[in-house]
Amino acid sequence: MLEQLPTERYDRQIMLPEIGPEGQAKLARARVLVVGVGGLGSPIALYLAGAGVGTLGLVDNDTVSRSNLQRQVLYGEEEVGRAKALCARQRLEALNHDILVRDHVCRLTPENAAELIGQYDLVVDGCDNFATRYLIDDTCAAQDKPYIYGAIRAFDGQVSVFNHPQRRVRYRHLFPDEATMLRMPVPPRGVLGVTPGIVGSVEASEALKLIAGFGEPLVGKLWTIDLLTMQAHVITL
Repeated sequence: MLEQLPTERYDRQIMLPEIGPEGQAKLARARVLVVGVGGLGSPIALYLAGAGVGTLGLVDNDTVSRSNLQRQVLYGEEEVGRAKALCARQRLEALNHDILVRDHVCRLTPENAAELIGQYDLVVDGCDNFATRYLIDDTCAAQDKPYIYGAIRAFDGQVSVFNHPQRRVRYRHLFPDEATMLRMPVPPRGVLGVTPGIVGSVEASEALKLIAGFGEPLVGKLWTIDLLTMQAHVITL
């Protein structure tokens, strides 16, 4: 397996002792589901594809709009009106033809969540609503799979790793009152374009750490960033 890796493509990360050939082989074997390929999902998918994650699944039922282009860097102007999951798959295949990219042009729902998540090793959150996050959390807990959570608002963002064997902290532990969360009004839609870029990149980093087995993932911890002040914190959950 190791000798079959395209080492020139990945040599800058293979030379890192924390990754090396063994870590790169783990990445090549990994199957990751990205739920939502918008602002957060764009950097998540791009960096996981670039790093050589062997199988990427993309779940999204939305189409590209002009207002997306300020932050959803997977897409170009000529793709306005097309399905995001399809456009994202084509972009990622152009970036790295060594990996398999699967597009799932649908929403994650209670009817399909178990089947979709069951095809992958872990889930990375690129969505923008509480209901989907509770669904991801419940399904990953039922299937004993890690869930990398990320959320943004305006200039702020946060990331955590839930349902990891090291510590079984869940999204429901962070936000236990689902009914109250689902009744909350939709937050203002304004967002600095780089906010999801930064937060999504941190999510991708957490995925790579879990897969290749290096560093200290945010297991049982919540990382937060305020881009207005550049204050970042890691809170133990």
